[in-house]
Amino acid sequence: MIEYDEAPLRPFHLRVAIASSGGVFSDGFGLGIIGIALSRAGAQMHLSAVWLGLLGGASLLGLFAGALLTGPVADRFGRRPIFAHNMLLLGALSVVQSFAGSAAQLLLLRLAIGFLLGTDYVVSKALLTEFTPRTLRGRALGSLSIAWAGGYACAYLVGVLLDRGDPGAWRWTLATSAIPCLLVLPLRLTLPESPLWLANGGREEDAARVVRRVLGETVSPPARREVAAIRRGRWRQLLSARWRGRTAVACAFFTCQVIPYFALGTFVSQVMSALHLRNAHTAGLLYNLALLLGAVAGLITVDRIPRRVFLIGSFYLTAASLLAVSVVPELPPLATIGLFALFAGVLSAASNLVYVYLPELFPTDLRASGIGLAIASSRTGSAFSTFLLPVIVESYGVRTALDACVAVLVLGALVCQRWAPETRNVPLSSLDAATTESA
Repeated sequence: MIEYDEAPLRPFHLRVAIASSGGVFSDGFGLGIIGIALSRAGAQMHLSAVWLGLLGGASLLGLFAGALLTGPVADRFGRRPIFAHNMLLLGALSVVQSFAGSAAQLLLLRLAIGFLLGTDYVVSKALLTEFTPRTLRGRALGSLSIAWAGGYACAYLVGVLLDRGDPGAWRWTLATSAIPCLLVLPLRLTLPESPLWLANGGREEDAARVVRRVLGETVSPPARREVAAIRRGRWRQLLSARWRGRTAVACAFFTCQVIPYFALGTFVSQVMSALHLRNAHTAGLLYNLALLLGAVAGLITVDRIPRRVFLIGSFYLTAASLLAVSVVPELPPLATIGLFALFAGVLSAASNLVYVYLPELFPTDLRASGIGLAIASSRTGSAFSTFLLPVIVESYGVRTALDACVAVLVLGALVCQRWAPETRNVPLSSLDAATTESA
């Protein structure tokens, strides 16, 4: 019999990857669409810099709550219930937001959308991790990064294409974020629960039934492991001596990575304009293209070099590129765009590690909770930074905002250099065993 973690590639694995990637594409689209919509809605709704910041960061703040609350729920009740149905609710709210009559209404809807996005960030990573064989895990999870960057870049492109001078075009722009949600929904409804979660919950027969049906008779179902996390509380276990170091690394690296990603990405057109580039929208398109190409490059790279090297090197390289834009006087426009493209490409490549490295840090019974806590931490930082960026640019100038992003990236590099473990080629079963031994 073949071990569950060593199963050969089956068509079912591709179904899971597409269902997860489709949701992550929807997540990226839903977050990316607000920046280009606000660039048009701002004037029509007479939004101040504070309101622009609030609306730009609202979904990220909602993500905090969604991810934080979903982790323990998914670890206790399973991944599938949330995975199967959150896209339906997300699609519905995506349409409703286009009818918002005031900034306050749009703010509440963006918070709710962010909450649902947070649920999907947790369950998509956890479910794909637990279904994918060890040898394919890096590439499968890395594909989520491409899906997210693709959704984020497509949102910007759709916003530009729909902008034909119509003052109300931003409403149609927001409504388009429902399309990918509804397209992926049928596929999600047909997927089973994670056999690893079933087995660890004492439902070995259900786990074996799922494995036989989707992977065949030659693959053995995962064995049950009794763990302390269920008895002692998942958040408490994440902060225990055995796991607190990995929990701290997960929160720190993800937070330091996404603060500049969202702060600059959400308001890329405004940042380019503040740097006196003539065609800010074109520069924004190039920036988003670099995000997509970087995600592809990251997928190719993620299993070829140690996780630590990839993680630490990406922080230093992105910090250096932003620092050059900030400190070099009279930088030519082409050089400015090139450095921003380098920053976007490298940061997007490293975002593969969000999908690959985070799940590898935690055992099965803490995985969704650990991912959720890291996402909540990251979205708190990114929400506040996205809120503050237009305010800082207006009050202190764009170079001050860039310097702040550089400081965050350097902090991330230093934390990971000191504490981040290497996880490449580590079987998930060894993490579950470590949890058992620490019980």
